[in-house]
Amino acid sequence: MAGKSFVVFGLGSFGNSVAVNLCQNGCEVLAIDVNEERVQNIADQVTYAVTGNVIDPAIYETMGIGDMDGAIVAISDHTEASIMATIQAKEAGIPYVLAKAKDPIHAKVLRKVGADHVIFPESEMGSRVAKNMVFGKFIDTFELSSDFSMVEMKVPSEWVGKTLKELDVRGRYKINIVGVRQGTQFHVVLDPDEPLQSDQVLLAVGNNEKLKKLT
Repeated sequence: MAGKSFVVFGLGSFGNSVAVNLCQNGCEVLAIDVNEERVQNIADQVTYAVTGNVIDPAIYETMGIGDMDGAIVAISDHTEASIMATIQAKEAGIPYVLAKAKDPIHAKVLRKVGADHVIFPESEMGSRVAKNMVFGKFIDTFELSSDFSMVEMKVPSEWVGKTLKELDVRGRYKINIVGVRQGTQFHVVLDPDEPLQSDQVLLAVGNNEKLKKLT
């Protein structure tokens, strides 16, 4: 994602977090909100911060958002504003628009007017927290389907110093180790004969029941 450019409409807690994190990851970010205080608070953390009412079509002519790689419509408490921002972003030629919705009807309308992806941040985070609680010892859990998940897990103490070949993770536990993270380095090409270390984090994929047993 580094080097890309994004426009973020709405600087509530969700929009603010997305804008700041995109900028921290090397992206150019234009942040827009009708609330001047919110704009001032984020001004030194993003590339550009602008006060503007997204319901007003005139503001889009002055922002030059057509060259952006993506747009995040982080407005859900004002339906008209979120719909207008989504429409204007697509009409400007932005190839990917992600929009936040407050309910299924709102989501359906956003998709109808061009949103490429619609999310329910609070609901999705609740589901993720619940799954992490169920799986217990894993650092993080990502649901791939109703039956399979991908998890981040610290190398179990009894695995330290042993190789993946020795452990026979696929045969014994019926899961696949697809990546290893150590510090800031992440590797997907794994050496089955290299001993695992205590400071590594494993990325594993498998059936939910098998993953639960692993904990």
